[in-house]
Amino acid sequence: MTTDALLPALTARVRQTAHARTATCPCGAAAEGDATLADRPDGTVVRHAGTVAKAHAADADSAALALRVAVAAGLPGILLPPLHPAPVALHDRLVTYWPYGAPVDPGDPDAAPWEAAATLLARLHRAPAPTAVPPMRGPEKAARAVALLRTAAPHHPATAAVLDAWGALPAWARGEAPLPNAATLCHGDFHLGQLVRHPSPAGPWLLIDVDDLGTGAPAWDLARPAAWYACGLLPPGDWDRFLSAYRAAGGPAVPAREDPWPSLDVPARALTAQTAARAVTKAVAAGRDLDEVERSLVDACSRMAAVRPSTPGG
Repeated sequence: MTTDALLPALTARVRQTAHARTATCPCGAAAEGDATLADRPDGTVVRHAGTVAKAHAADADSAALALRVAVAAGLPGILLPPLHPAPVALHDRLVTYWPYGAPVDPGDPDAAPWEAAATLLARLHRAPAPTAVPPMRGPEKAARAVALLRTAAPHHPATAAVLDAWGALPAWARGEAPLPNAATLCHGDFHLGQLVRHPSPAGPWLLIDVDDLGTGAPAWDLARPAAWYACGLLPPGDWDRFLSAYRAAGGPAVPAREDPWPSLDVPARALTAQTAARAVTKAVAAGRDLDEVERSLVDACSRMAAVRPSTPGG
């Protein structure tokens, strides 16, 4: 969450930036058109008309974030390009500026752009990785989620299943050893919420959120939809659309024709454990029981712990 001072300062800054971009801002008045799109510990995002400002997590590394923003600027047509080339400081937080894009409609799952998402990931994975770009942060974030589960919900009935599934993974999937085959440019935290249309609402789909962007194992970017499919939460038809489009675009994370699961199994297990850990932690914090989807994730962890992961998984 933001400090009391950050949100109004960020809102004022995005309004100023929006008005500097165009003499005909459609807001009509300075305070109209303001919206808070997200306010979480890992980032606060505000919008004014066609401009978005993001205050990144308090522990964001300035040099690493600047490199990631530069990658986005250099890959138009794949990643949403930034409005400014480097982050700026505001109330001890790093802030980046972006054009607004229309997000995926969560209320219309049949219209989810699985093919577009897969094609963008394949193009990202095929793009040359700048030598200076840092590692993608997928395994690190999964490890953080599990560590928080250990401290926040050690006695919850679901915790043991999640920790057992996590413990059965190889060290690299737990962020305890280098990733194998980790020279590919990856998004690091792919899900449908990381897509927008720009120019909105009818422009092409683009990937957003560079916080976890970097070199890594490309299977990690396919792991969340693979995990949801394996848990029964993503319909087989949607998974087939996604996987087929990724292969058709020449994505390197899985073989072109052979069984994809030797490549996807370990990352999908890691994402399942991460998502389940977050679900249990949030349920405990809210003082509520797990919902049906959350129970499905924990049940998947129980099954995973009983079956040894496939290899190579990278």
